[in-house]
Amino acid sequence: MTPSRQSGSGAESSAVRPRGTAFLLSQVGAHAAARFADLLGGLGVAPADVGLLRMIATQPGRSQQSLAEELGVVPSRVVALVDGLEGKGLVERRRNPRDRRNYALHLTAEGTHVMTEMRTLGAAHEEEICAGLDDTQRAQLTALLETVAAQQGLTPGVHPGYRQH
Repeated sequence: MTPSRQSGSGAESSAVRPRGTAFLLSQVGAHAAARFADLLGGLGVAPADVGLLRMIATQPGRSQQSLAEELGVVPSRVVALVDGLEGKGLVERRRNPRDRRNYALHLTAEGTHVMTEMRTLGAAHEEEICAGLDDTQRAQLTALLETVAAQQGLTPGVHPGYRQH
């Protein structure tokens, strides 16, 4: 057997192993998403819940319509997502005093508690995923990924997965 054809040789493994940037982004993204979902399991929330809770927490009283617009989904999709959060006791709908046709969304006390726990888990998750990088490398990676996301037309802070369900 020639050296380049030997099992486990560098030439053979580099020819078979995907090395493209898009593949690596997908690989790390899938791993990070699965790991984050595992961490959230103890809180009784799913990754999709995290984004919605964050959006409601940063803008209490916002409408379901504004969530739908920001997420880029039909309003009925948001109704179903908010129904789930309300069923878990994390969000409450209140009549909007300025427009009685709309509901204002607010976190409940339990929702606020879960948000605090999620922030702690999120920070630990970030540390775990980026443990191999120093502060400068993390900042560079973040800036590069923000550039890629902007070029792809992704809405900052909004996971595109909401549009797939």
